[in-house]
Amino acid sequence: MSAHRLFSSWSAASAAILALTVSAGAETKWLWSTAYAIPKWTTNQGSGYFSIVCGKNGKLYIGTAKYGVNAYLVEFDPASKTMKVVVDCHKEIGTKATGFAAQSKIHTRNNVGASGKIYFGTKQGYPEKNEKRTDYPGGYPMVYDPATGKTRVYPIPVKHHGIISIAPDEKRGVAYISTCDDNRPIESTHFLVLDLKTGKYRDLMDCQHMYAFIVVDYLGRAYHPILGGDIARYTPPSSPNAEGKLERLKQLIDGKPPTDDSLLAHPNSHPINWDISPDRKTLYAVAMSANQLYRYDLTGEEKVLSGHRLGPLVPNAKKTDCRALCVGPTGTVWAAVTAQTELGSSIFYLVSYHPSDRTTTCHGPVAIRNPNYTEFTDKNGKKLPWHHGIRKLKGGIVTTNYTILGVCEALDGNVYALSLAPLTLHQIPNPRKK
Repeated sequence: MSAHRLFSSWSAASAAILALTVSAGAETKWLWSTAYAIPKWTTNQGSGYFSIVCGKNGKLYIGTAKYGVNAYLVEFDPASKTMKVVVDCHKEIGTKATGFAAQSKIHTRNNVGASGKIYFGTKQGYPEKNEKRTDYPGGYPMVYDPATGKTRVYPIPVKHHGIISIAPDEKRGVAYISTCDDNRPIESTHFLVLDLKTGKYRDLMDCQHMYAFIVVDYLGRAYHPILGGDIARYTPPSSPNAEGKLERLKQLIDGKPPTDDSLLAHPNSHPINWDISPDRKTLYAVAMSANQLYRYDLTGEEKVLSGHRLGPLVPNAKKTDCRALCVGPTGTVWAAVTAQTELGSSIFYLVSYHPSDRTTTCHGPVAIRNPNYTEFTDKNGKKLPWHHGIRKLKGGIVTTNYTILGVCEALDGNVYALSLAPLTLHQIPNPRKK
């Protein structure tokens, strides 16, 4: 959801949320983040999405959204604590389109190829008055090479569709793409194979599943969710002249079909965040509005994907929202969650799971140790627009105000997350190391 839609739909409630004071409680154990503002000129609504990843060089690569204008890939160097724009999407594409025709955001979860290249894609914003969805030409898959500073732009795969997922398999010279047309209640989301050398596409199927995350397993098989709970699995050809194999898998959770409350098999689909273990043999998943982490075994050959419950994200929460899930280089799963608990609504919690654990661990709520990390008012003391994503709780605790949209574990051992308004990067010392 865009910052525009998020905040406009909550306009009546925003003032109440901003004025909310809750008891932090002396007994609450807070995790402390160091906050860094993403360059403000790269957004116009303080917005970003799932788009964060740690490169092989130890630097973070973060996508931004500037609705009706452009999108940018920002590099953060944890060593120097500095940020710079490394990809100006419109410049690389060669377009000056504005309004709904613009490439308004990078919404993909950025992925890293074996070469160290960063894979991402552009996506549409939201049409304003007198704008049509067909005004948007379509999104572009892109590959940025930190070693050379160069970016390759691939052609639009499906007209008028944005790019929501791109997962590389450089060993086989391909990347897998998921597109999105943003129609509701059911989207059109094409699952495609991109030849990285020729730039040609093969359209495998329309999976009709919103916000799809593609993963590639240890055998080079690519997985994409399908409307209704099934999962598409594509096995690449064993030789250049052979055909790949597309299968439709059923899923089981603890030996049974997914329950309605799991949201894993919603009839209109529901955002489900996936990531894969470093050995690419295990898939982890969380449905956005369901308070549960799942694990799937990817080593089987059968047409059933077997999953298991691992535990709740935030125990005893009345409501949760998780749009930020990753598996770090240590094999630890991280989830950045906002939850309604005794502390209040939309409280930012950090959760982890490691294969050696019996269940998930909620490490507690996250507060900002440097609340003056950026300017929030102009020279006249007036609050800057799109800076209301930070709030002060009773007791002086400063924290975020809305959903957390991205998380990653970096090579420096810290966990990083993204929050809205202003678009902010949070550096959290790894609580598992204490």
